[in-house]
Amino acid sequence: MDSCAPNKFGASQKLMALAQQLRQYKPTSTPFDDDEKEQKLEESAGKLVSQLGFAESVTPVAQQPPERFRPKRAAVLICLFEGDSGEFRVILTKRSSKLSTHSGEVSLPGGKADETDANDAETATREAKEEIGLDPSLVHVVTCLEPFLSKHLLRVIPVIGILSNKKDFNPSPNAAEVEAVFDAPLEMFLKDENRRSEEREWMGEKYLIHFFDYEMNDKKYQIWGLTAGILIRAASIVYQKPPAFLEQNQNQSS
Repeated sequence: MDSCAPNKFGASQKLMALAQQLRQYKPTSTPFDDDEKEQKLEESAGKLVSQLGFAESVTPVAQQPPERFRPKRAAVLICLFEGDSGEFRVILTKRSSKLSTHSGEVSLPGGKADETDANDAETATREAKEEIGLDPSLVHVVTCLEPFLSKHLLRVIPVIGILSNKKDFNPSPNAAEVEAVFDAPLEMFLKDENRRSEEREWMGEKYLIHFFDYEMNDKKYQIWGLTAGILIRAASIVYQKPPAFLEQNQNQSS
């Protein structure tokens, strides 16, 4: 079964056009996409928040033979909806300040795949329900992006889903994991406003880490690392244009 099989739904013309566009998207493949074996490489806390995270195709492991690299699989949900001004917005979470790891950091809903998950879409939507009470029946999955690797070599599949009517979703965050649920305009991840970057070394290569400052309802958030990297790529695909800044160092650009 296709891990991101499309389905029909009722939505605005703009969302329907986006769904049609995204269904044509074909992610960059890696030598490991068809390898279902797993290697015991654990992600801290099992959740998808990481200081480092890059498209798998631009990392050194893309050149490794599949038998030498079999990471655990995970998925995050990029849930898009149409804002009041017609802009595309994405649902994000702020992790609980009481957590021992990555407390207070912004992330996309998601986590490790369970053996019972039929595909990546089911992993992402199941985790979203557990974390923020988002009913999977409200989310219409349209595509998956290419895999990203977290700092601890967890393969993260970004799953793009469309929420036809934001009013149907009443957030009920799991207090043990999530402190707040909010949304942000997807296009902000293509702009050079309220953004900075730092160069970090990982696996012998130098990469850019992006930081976005965002304020909503008098609350300030910083979106960075793996989450920022995934959203930059998602925004580039949705809006069919590159960001207004250097996404990655030239020797890592895909």
